[in-house]
Amino acid sequence: MAEINDSPVAGSTDLPPAPETDDLKTETKAEGDGKAAPDPALYRYIKDDLFTSEIFKVEIRNLPKFVGFNDLKKFLTKHGVNPHKIKLLGKQMFAFVTFKNEEERDKAMKMVHGMQWKGQVLSVRLAKPKADPIQRTRRMQEDGGSGAGQPAAKRPKGNGEDGDGDGEEEEPLTVQIANVVTPLWNVPYEEQLRMKEQEVVEVLQRLAKEIGSTNKSMLPWLFAQKGKYNKMCCPLEAVKPSPTQTEYRNKCEFLISAGADGEDKTIGFRLGKYKGGSCAVVGPAETCHVSAETKTVVREFQKFIRTTAYSVYCPETYEGHWKQLTVRTTRTKQAMAIAFFNPQKLEEDELSTLKDSMKKFFTEGEGKESGVTSLYFAREGQRRSPNLEDLPCELVAGDACIHEELLGLKFRISPHSFFQVNTAAAEVLYSAVGEWAQLDQDSTVLDVCCGTGTIGISLAKRVKRVIGIEMCQEAVQDAKVNAELNGLSNIEFHCGKAEDVFPNILNAVVSPSVTAIVDPPRAGLHSKVILAIRRAAHLKRLVYVACNAKAAMNNFIDLCRAPSNRVHGPPFRPVRAMAVDLFPQTKHVEMLLLLERVDYDSRP
Repeated sequence: MAEINDSPVAGSTDLPPAPETDDLKTETKAEGDGKAAPDPALYRYIKDDLFTSEIFKVEIRNLPKFVGFNDLKKFLTKHGVNPHKIKLLGKQMFAFVTFKNEEERDKAMKMVHGMQWKGQVLSVRLAKPKADPIQRTRRMQEDGGSGAGQPAAKRPKGNGEDGDGDGEEEEPLTVQIANVVTPLWNVPYEEQLRMKEQEVVEVLQRLAKEIGSTNKSMLPWLFAQKGKYNKMCCPLEAVKPSPTQTEYRNKCEFLISAGADGEDKTIGFRLGKYKGGSCAVVGPAETCHVSAETKTVVREFQKFIRTTAYSVYCPETYEGHWKQLTVRTTRTKQAMAIAFFNPQKLEEDELSTLKDSMKKFFTEGEGKESGVTSLYFAREGQRRSPNLEDLPCELVAGDACIHEELLGLKFRISPHSFFQVNTAAAEVLYSAVGEWAQLDQDSTVLDVCCGTGTIGISLAKRVKRVIGIEMCQEAVQDAKVNAELNGLSNIEFHCGKAEDVFPNILNAVVSPSVTAIVDPPRAGLHSKVILAIRRAAHLKRLVYVACNAKAAMNNFIDLCRAPSNRVHGPPFRPVRAMAVDLFPQTKHVEMLLLLERVDYDSRP
């Protein structure tokens, strides 16, 4: 499952983002033979107590033409090399590859350098780490770039400094932050829906072209489909609007940083991007997609952190403490607050005192009326994953979980468990999934990437059996409790990566009617899952819930492509599609796609 964050926050990662293509071109010219020591100012994030794979980076040159990401990954793995990240620049025929430690990096250099691949002799050399974006921006300003005090990317247009002299004033912060987190806030809702529906039209038109290229046997059917449905591979039903267009988010992640208005210890959304040189945040008070309940929690928590002696965490210097606040709310009037904190070198007794004061503030002090029913404290350890959502959470006060009602069912939600961020629109989405799945009492449903079990549980009473698969252990525990809360005994949940668990489960299912429902992360399903689905000829129907249909395109293509040495089993073909708006005021949209197995005996 994928959770759309309308405004990425720096609290979700300590380290600079993966290099962009243009940056890599510049970086390559500066690397020379890879032996020059990194400039401390530009590479401040490389410290002994922080982990980043950028420390262990190599450049592989002279790659064969037309080699893709998966080709390179398979090649390296085949030769015993375990890459952490790969950034491939096909036109330049080279790639940057990072590793988790020095041993793996050196092994790659020894094994791959001089090796022949498709007639090309590979060259491997050390590569310098990616420059910290903020430090790089500061350096550019010092060297005569844009004026000091404001990154080049964020300087207001028309301020007279560029010679245009029109004197146009910078927009208010409330408008600037609205443009960042809800870019469609000023577009009429009907027009928003039209734009999102058009996006799905373009996806289906592209899929039609891809199917024509990868499965020639479908061309007669495809020709008829495109003629009937505006060059799309299947009919597109009318877009489903969100029942609520404002204050709909039940989960928000806020950065704790210096405010763009100059106020210290501000909780809000980042005004710009880290790689653009900005760390300033603006509070959510005027944002239209954040609920009043969430805004109250943010306001009270901001009061609390301003009473403490601890500073906000600074991604430039890697100093400071307060990093992020995650707030989850429900229609049952419960609220969960999770404070993410970097302890640096604080002693345990200091942390205990802080947690005690936080508990007192929200149970006895000013924060008592904030509505928080579940209060957590998450501290970052040394050399941990940069993803704050992976950190263990310690309950400070209140209940361990919050509860939500959806389609007349009850659901328990833990700190890290996935639950769709727009509950009312999720009901619309799940109702459509249930209708499209065409289930009966003999059906077995495979709920892949099931989160807290919402889809499978909503369908369980219609079918014989539901099997859910989810990699987050906390979510699986919630899903099992949710099944019990709703009196269901025909549903089971398995914890693990879908690519590891799904093939075996699918092979073991014996049922006259098997339907898979997949709601994967934004990048889509792992290729192993797609291949397992294709091999399982008894799986006749697949409902794909895509929060990023463009990113899922490769999944769609592989489901529909002709059988080959790699892809076994009859292909699927798209039957119907629909856009469901779970994210009003933003450009994001969910796409629902129903695919059915091609019956070679009866197809036209």
